[in-house]
Amino acid sequence: MAHTHHDHGGMDMPGDDSPMCSMNMLFTWSTENLCIVFPQWRVTGTWSLITSLIAVVVLTAGYEALRAMSRGYEERQARMMSAREQRVGGRGSQEKQGKLVKATFYGVQVFYSMFIMLLFMTYNGWIMLAVGFGAFLGYLAFGGGSSSSKSSACH
Repeated sequence: MAHTHHDHGGMDMPGDDSPMCSMNMLFTWSTENLCIVFPQWRVTGTWSLITSLIAVVVLTAGYEALRAMSRGYEERQARMMSAREQRVGGRGSQEKQGKLVKATFYGVQVFYSMFIMLLFMTYNGWIMLAVGFGAFLGYLAFGGGSSSSKSSACH
């Protein structure tokens, strides 16, 4: 069964003469009509492609920064809880607050990782390379631990 016309949910704004966003389901290097996650994030030429690739690198490296912040908080929280337990003999509300902060970090990380997954799912080779390069730079800058704790999963 051949499908020659695909309705992509009306990604054009009413009265907008710009072409529809390209929704590739196969790997491509084409940037024609490339929209990245949002119809407003559109590649219209060489400079918008370069700017978008830099933004993707920064976003992906930022994910590694967030992970480093989360690991740092967990380490500080564990030391503080251990010291408190030795002094007072209990954990109480400070443990609950720490768990809430860790859960918040986790939720933000999952959301962030899913956003990065959407970037990768443009199936555009340039965007995929930018995601990989951003992860590389982020790990160099913020990856302080063993690589065995790293995961390429979405979260």
